[in-house]
Amino acid sequence: MQALSTVLATARSRFQPAAGLLLKRGGYSWPTFFKDLLSGLIVGVVAIPLAIAFGIASGVSPTQGLVTAVVTGFLISALSGSRVQIGGPTGAFIVIIYGIVQKYGYDGLAVATLMAGLLLIAMGASGLGSIIKFIPYPVTVGFTSGIALIIFAGQIKDLFGLDLAQVPADFIEKMTEYGRHAATVNGYSVLLSGGTILVCVLWKRVTPKIPGSLVAIILTTLAVYALRQTGLLSPSDVATIGDRFPAVAQGMSLPAPRLPTVNLATLRELVSPAISIALLAGIESLLSAVVADGMTGHRHNSNTELIGQGVANLCSPLFGGIPATGAIARTATNIKSGGATPVAGIVHAVLLLLVMLFLGRLAAWIPMATLGGIVAVVAYNMSEWRHFVKMFRSTRSDAAVMVITFLLTVFVDLTVAIQAGVLLAAFLFIRRSAETTQAGYVTRLLGAPDTDEAADPLSIACRTVPKGVEVFEVQGALFFGAADKFKDALTVTGIRPKVLILRLRHVLALDATALHALEDVFAQTRREGIALLLSGVHSQPLFVMQRAGFLDQVGLDNVLSNIDEALARAAALLAKPAACATRAQP
Repeated sequence: MQALSTVLATARSRFQPAAGLLLKRGGYSWPTFFKDLLSGLIVGVVAIPLAIAFGIASGVSPTQGLVTAVVTGFLISALSGSRVQIGGPTGAFIVIIYGIVQKYGYDGLAVATLMAGLLLIAMGASGLGSIIKFIPYPVTVGFTSGIALIIFAGQIKDLFGLDLAQVPADFIEKMTEYGRHAATVNGYSVLLSGGTILVCVLWKRVTPKIPGSLVAIILTTLAVYALRQTGLLSPSDVATIGDRFPAVAQGMSLPAPRLPTVNLATLRELVSPAISIALLAGIESLLSAVVADGMTGHRHNSNTELIGQGVANLCSPLFGGIPATGAIARTATNIKSGGATPVAGIVHAVLLLLVMLFLGRLAAWIPMATLGGIVAVVAYNMSEWRHFVKMFRSTRSDAAVMVITFLLTVFVDLTVAIQAGVLLAAFLFIRRSAETTQAGYVTRLLGAPDTDEAADPLSIACRTVPKGVEVFEVQGALFFGAADKFKDALTVTGIRPKVLILRLRHVLALDATALHALEDVFAQTRREGIALLLSGVHSQPLFVMQRAGFLDQVGLDNVLSNIDEALARAAALLAKPAACATRAQP
């Protein structure tokens, strides 16, 4: 019971929503509320077309996209570790969601989202909020660019109005089907999608306060409605949301909560997609929170952020929603519009709910080509193609990690891409760290000491080393990647002194493999009658040696704090050859 209470207390300490902290501190004023209200309304207007577009692009209905924005938008703002985080469906999830829906149906997606929510809560409660941010930058660029390409590829059907009943989830199959139906390009769809892209790109020059996507939806929807009423266009010429989702024309509502159902075999298969959703939600939400910190000067609580995202993703599928996370673009819009507290995000969710309940029927007239154009612009913005190209001017290993992650994302699976990218980056880091670890005898410097040696008051070049004593120094991390390098450097010269001083002043960390190498070295010195001294051992290596019993083997008298003490101890041992010989006995 005491252990359980300790765990719960730790979890509570890691869950401190920004909204709750602001309420405790007080000081929320009417001027702040009006700023939040205005910002929430602006962000809500920005979120409307994106929620609809992301829902359809993910293989679900526009209603489910809006429901996600309402439920998760409210919960993420209320429970986030950031003051200004705006949550909802994002483009990054389109690839994962579409693939899950195609293979397992919506109930499979709902179960995977529930599992992802639990994983996010567990990660936040266990303090992994900071660890998840250590995913290497080349991996992030690789899978982000890969997701952007897949998202754009998924919109080609609507961008060109292709007469294609079902778009495959696999990238190669998708492009093959597009090639087979290339002759069915619809000129009206091309005109609408092209116009939408131009409005989205150029409207910023008119005013940045009103999103170009909303303007494009209004203009193209009015045009299609007017042309249909006059008989100049038919449903076969330009498809609308109402044509593809007839239920939207009857209006939208917030569905009653229900639990999804899947069998045990499917549940096992959904573990990997759930991990992908949790990782992507965690990465994107924390990245959004970091961006918000840079814009506001505040600091977010990463563990609270993950727990808040987890709760939101637990609730979203109960109402028919899809996975959600912190949205970087909408969060930035919130900050630029004056939003200062979670109230702005709550207002944005309330506005979306009102639009869904009272203006939902109007969404039936939105052309599918328009939504395709909006999502294509989103894919371009998230592609980070400039960073992708710039990465080729970095090291070849970083560029290789990025390209491999990109190709695996596009042609295999996002989960495999992230796992392979992180593992490959980790192996490359280990190799680089091992390369930076230097080890060798420093007792007899050839020629004059270099500038660094001469400037170092603790250098062995500034000291007199007794005959029969050799000093071996290690610089850098002494871990499993550098253990063999250390042993080879120690034995390759064939030096057989009477006293060997192992100088570890630059070794800040020691692992089990390196400790085993030290034990081998000690065993060899004992066999050859050589006394081994350790000099300048830092706290972490000292702790590891003590726990493993290595210090008892060497003898505490032979573990010295600095090189001067080590040299004095070596001189004392040389003065007593019998004692030195005795220690050499096993």
